[in-house]
Amino acid sequence: MSAVNPVQFIAGDSWPEPDPTILNPIEAHAPECPVAEVFGMTWAAWISRAAEAKGAPADYVATSLLSVAGSLIGNARWVTPWDGWSEPPILWTMLIGQPSANKSPALDVITDPLKALQKRVRQAAANEHDEWAERKEAADIALSAWKQSAQKAVKDGEDPPHKPTECDPGPEPHLPLLAVNDSTIERWAAILEAQPRGALNMRDELSGWLGNMSRYANGGSDKPFWLEAYGGRAYSVERMSRNSHVDRLTIGVLGGIQPDKLSRLLLNVDDDGMLARFMPIWPEPVPIVQPNVGPDCAYAERAFERLYGLRLTSEADGSVRPWFVPLSDNARVMLTRFRLWARGQEAEHTGLLVSFIGKLPGIAIRLALILSYLDWVEADGQPEPHEVTEVHLGRACHFVDAYLLPMAERAYAGASVSRTECAARALAKLIVNEQINAFTVRDIQRRNRSGLNEKKGIEAAISDLVQADWIAEARTPHGKAGGRPRIEYLVNPKLGRLK
Repeated sequence: MSAVNPVQFIAGDSWPEPDPTILNPIEAHAPECPVAEVFGMTWAAWISRAAEAKGAPADYVATSLLSVAGSLIGNARWVTPWDGWSEPPILWTMLIGQPSANKSPALDVITDPLKALQKRVRQAAANEHDEWAERKEAADIALSAWKQSAQKAVKDGEDPPHKPTECDPGPEPHLPLLAVNDSTIERWAAILEAQPRGALNMRDELSGWLGNMSRYANGGSDKPFWLEAYGGRAYSVERMSRNSHVDRLTIGVLGGIQPDKLSRLLLNVDDDGMLARFMPIWPEPVPIVQPNVGPDCAYAERAFERLYGLRLTSEADGSVRPWFVPLSDNARVMLTRFRLWARGQEAEHTGLLVSFIGKLPGIAIRLALILSYLDWVEADGQPEPHEVTEVHLGRACHFVDAYLLPMAERAYAGASVSRTECAARALAKLIVNEQINAFTVRDIQRRNRSGLNEKKGIEAAISDLVQADWIAEARTPHGKAGGRPRIEYLVNPKLGRLK
């Protein structure tokens, strides 16, 4: 609409229908999670039953399972297509949905068995720690006695006695943490220095964690640490409180986020690769029904225990490293075709999606390794996989092509929305929520709302709302002769249906 005479509306002339997509933009439908095609028969049945028991989409359960399984394998096994390229089995999973989507119950059905395993592992380590504490107490007494003997010998001009072995209680046992809910970078480095396998960063709400990455007053940021944690690279933390070095910084990430909070993150993203590392999972909500089954947590716990039982490879110098699992010849051929497909997809997309697509070959082989080991724990008595075959890589590539990429297109669509569109949406929400009938640019400025505090941005948002038939410009004469007319914007009364 163009500038109009306000008398026209007072007289009751009809307004056009306002565009409702300003408030609720049309979103792509979520792809169906191919659980049966990707997971083995037993795991597919388990995922479906667990999702039904929690009243949650199977997507949440399946992808959370992949993240937890990958973190449990950790640095024990890496996948390597060929010399010079290796990937840890680490996946970062972002469960997107409204509070009623049952993200937390879906997480619980995966993390409860993990917590049960952690409790047992820590209890065993606690028993070792109690024994060590007793040895240390005795060692402290022996050390004190030796010091006294050494001091007396030196005073008497004699050779001091050799320190007895009883003075050394040995290294203090570490209490393992399979999942960590909140921790500083210094603490994370200390944990991983003590347990080189890696761990899972478990967050019920990811937005706060992601938003606080650059919270330091001196301009410091946690992002470099986490960017390296995705790739399992070496990292040294040097802070005043503690210095630590981790040979392979390998941390999985799993958590939830609400769509509006993700939209705000996307608006401010600088494409540093952080969000592109996540698998964004945003399924359609499932119907609310009373479940007829309960989750079989014991099955998952046994599987997790077997994955955690995989040992790291020890070197002659006492260090440890992953066992590198190669791709079969046929799988390498398939991977090359998949990489060509991914490059073609990059040419068809823009923005954050290009960064996400660039990670897909690495995600595919990580998935293939995890799927190989999920099949292994499912079949008791089977030998451990000695290579990743085209069967598991094929499942992984299908999961990426048919599910992950369409899901990312749905979730990251907000990254292609301009600031003007976001400001227009914010102004539209303000009009509806506060039932505004007319306003000026200055009226909006006085409210000092995020995205609506600068005149230029407000005017751009107004232009969008005029085009969407939400508002119309009305000019009234200024009180002083020769003065500029007062510009006011009238709100379409048909918006009352949206209130």
